[in-house]
Amino acid sequence: MAAVGSLSEIVDTTRYPLADVERPARAAVVDAARRDLAARGCTVLRGFVRPELLESLRAEGEGMAPHAYYTVERVNAYNIPLDSELAQDHPARIVLERGNAFVARDRIPADALIQRIYTDAGFQRFIADCFDLAELYEFADPLAGLCLNVVAPGMSHPWHFDTNEFTVSMLTQRADEGGIFEYCPNIRAPQDERLDDVRAVLTGAGAPPIRRLDLRPGDLQLFQGRFSLHRVSPVAGARQRHSAIFAYTDRAGVIGAVARTRQLFGRVLPEHLAAADVVRGDRLLD
Repeated sequence: MAAVGSLSEIVDTTRYPLADVERPARAAVVDAARRDLAARGCTVLRGFVRPELLESLRAEGEGMAPHAYYTVERVNAYNIPLDSELAQDHPARIVLERGNAFVARDRIPADALIQRIYTDAGFQRFIADCFDLAELYEFADPLAGLCLNVVAPGMSHPWHFDTNEFTVSMLTQRADEGGIFEYCPNIRAPQDERLDDVRAVLTGAGAPPIRRLDLRPGDLQLFQGRFSLHRVSPVAGARQRHSAIFAYTDRAGVIGAVARTRQLFGRVLPEHLAAADVVRGDRLLD
């Protein structure tokens, strides 16, 4: 692909004028995103990447995918140990199979489109404004700051909650079949796990409403995944599903826990071993 300069050459800045902070069009996009997030915990900015770069976006992801750490494991929706001491009817006792894989940030080229987007200060300011945050920081984690999520045919990313309160992602390659993003908006609250509702989704017994998103490559998704149960449905056909995960936090210096990092990437670095445990601001399991 030809060299790409500024972010304005990657993003459709006619629809999404990231750098023009005072421009009414930017304020309208931000206001619409905030309304969607408040109402449904999710918003999708369609066609965020310029259409002429979608094939480059896909090809870059396909080139990275072989570097993913592949493992199939038994998990629960809270990503806590399966032998945790919980009531017999607790939804964390429902065992799921996680078959998605992650390409770590240190396997993503510095000139990759997703790397250019992730590190751009104007993009970060735009994302902070959409989430109504005063400040936004890149994950200090050298593996999880930016990664590519790979779901191979026959695999899925099962129902789960995110550790972070907000998630930014972009589909880079659709599966031939399946691979649909599904979620239950705000199924739990900071001080209320709402276990009955979560159990109903996991068992399919009178589940609360489940929303399904038809994401396309180049769409930017903003999501509040700590409070909304979500999954990627099983993938079928010959093609993998690829999505870039842009990991940000509202405080500086955040690094993933050792056990969780090893689970996702199959390895840890000295930075993980040296990092102190993060104290959560809520009482939720994860």
